[in-house]
Amino acid sequence: MSTAAREALDHAATPWLFGVAAITTAPHFLHQPLWLSSFAGLILLWGAWLWQGDRRLPGRWLLFLLVVLGCTGILLEFHSLFGRDAGVAMLVMFMAMKLLELKSRRDAMVIVTLGFFLLLTHYFYAQGITTGLWLLGALWLITAALIRLHGGPASPLRATLRYAASLVAQALPFMLLLYLLFPRISGPLWGLPQDAHAGKTGLSEQMAPGSIAQLVQSGEIAFRVRFDGPLPARDKLYWRGPVMENFDGQTWRQSPGRLAAEQIEALSLPITYETTLEASEQRWLLTLDAPTGLPPETALNGRLTAHARQPISQRQRFRFAASLDFRFNVRESTAVLERNRALPPGLNPQTRALAVDWRNSGKTPAAIVNQALTLFAGRDFAYTLQPPLLGRNGIDDFLFRSKRGFCEHYAAAFVVLMRSAGIPARVVGGYQGGEKNPLDGYLVIRQSDAHAWAEVWLDGRGWVRVDPTAVVAPARLENGIGDVLAAGEPLPAVLQLRSDMLRNLRYRWEALNNAWNQQILGYDAQSQRELLSRLGLSDTGWQNLAILLAAGCSLALAVLTAWTMYNRPERDPAMRLWHKALRHLARRQVNWAPWETPLAIARRVHLEQPALGEAFDRVVEAYLQTRYAGASDNLKTLRAAVARLP
Repeated sequence: MSTAAREALDHAATPWLFGVAAITTAPHFLHQPLWLSSFAGLILLWGAWLWQGDRRLPGRWLLFLLVVLGCTGILLEFHSLFGRDAGVAMLVMFMAMKLLELKSRRDAMVIVTLGFFLLLTHYFYAQGITTGLWLLGALWLITAALIRLHGGPASPLRATLRYAASLVAQALPFMLLLYLLFPRISGPLWGLPQDAHAGKTGLSEQMAPGSIAQLVQSGEIAFRVRFDGPLPARDKLYWRGPVMENFDGQTWRQSPGRLAAEQIEALSLPITYETTLEASEQRWLLTLDAPTGLPPETALNGRLTAHARQPISQRQRFRFAASLDFRFNVRESTAVLERNRALPPGLNPQTRALAVDWRNSGKTPAAIVNQALTLFAGRDFAYTLQPPLLGRNGIDDFLFRSKRGFCEHYAAAFVVLMRSAGIPARVVGGYQGGEKNPLDGYLVIRQSDAHAWAEVWLDGRGWVRVDPTAVVAPARLENGIGDVLAAGEPLPAVLQLRSDMLRNLRYRWEALNNAWNQQILGYDAQSQRELLSRLGLSDTGWQNLAILLAAGCSLALAVLTAWTMYNRPERDPAMRLWHKALRHLARRQVNWAPWETPLAIARRVHLEQPALGEAFDRVVEAYLQTRYAGASDNLKTLRAAVARLP
């Protein structure tokens, strides 16, 4: 058999390669630019059309032009050809284009290898149950395609898939050992700083009108909480994030922080809980007011916000203690109080005039706070995600004209009123409430629970939380945002599910995902140490883990080998001798094809190696008699004929 014949790709094997390309690139279409997904999809369809009609493949210059166009588009889109997103886009494009030059088995092996590599890239974007199941199915298909490439056209579809499934199943013990014993590495799967954590959503470090309203339209889970005792009342569940003190007339921003001293006076027994934070690329930890116990590697700043040393770049768990009844910072510094009275000059004159009238009337700061809340409790104010646009004097426009807004509008307007009256005040961003999953007991806090409230500093009481939204839409605190907004508001789909059956299905799915996150993805170095400690292994250094992993893999390999040897089918002695004769031909440079019959191979031997022809004829005659005529006595004759091959 010639080299060209051996390298030629079986036409019927090509659909397997298209399947490999489709199943490994399809999930990337969810997060790639639409033009790139369309470009790769069109190339796949073009390649399938060429294969179906057995048409000529495009020339090198056309392929070169497509590569240049694709790379140029990726460079313009990502401003680089390197990094996570740009690199994955290049792989997807090259996978599709490789199908346009699919001529030989070598090209097919490139597609299979690229498919195995593309499987890993999906974990850069998602590591959930659906991703794992999809990639397991993709691994099965790629393995089946590899078997089909080496098995030839005689390989039945069902047998190929069954064989591939058995190979994947044999790899599962090694996967489990690597998962349990490989040293755990802290940090994200992908580490290039420029795009390692791109695309994370959540609270921002600044607030402008509409910013939280836009975030509320997402049903994604921000974090989960498990309390060690009873669940506190919903109106006590204020999850504190960034505290914003600087205001330029439109946007609220944080000011430089400082570490907190002993500023919290707990007035109730602390409660303890565990928080599982999703990746946000922010440092704040979203704790209950007021945190009295923090985990290691975290700190509390002077605005009562808990911070980690590094941004939360992957899902992490933290344990906290909190007192829900407290006094905070009764003795505040003069500089902080002045910063929280400051307002940009020349803006919102009506709001300033109203607050000055309250102050000049002799009201105490506490009475001015109540006066502002009474203003918001009026029937004219409405709670909505779709407020009208505000002008340069946005607070005046909101308080005296539109009177329609979301929590950030009410919090910002309240703080401006307080500062105009000379009372220190600031905006706090975070989340409020949450929904308890009855199946696993976790409190689920979504992006749709994002909230903003205010804090005022009152002499003798310190910083006091004031939530203007509570007087405008009290049901927001009692039942959540889904029961407050009018019909037609852009709520996320998960909040629009009113059917008990659909809600129960969501509970089950989210509980299953939480178990996956906690037990599988949350298997960290501490969990590994605890597991090995229960097995009697106290020293879990990487050297011991390597020895244990090598021993476990060796044992698994020995068991699989023994099982395979025990279950392997008995090989026909005549077939074994025939293959020995064929190997002899290969050493004598006789080219033959796998589909050729013994008589056809004998004729080829006479043409290419005449000196070998007569001896090989005796092998063929004995083989046919033994194999097909049932003449078992000829097995000795076949063995002798093979032995006499020159």
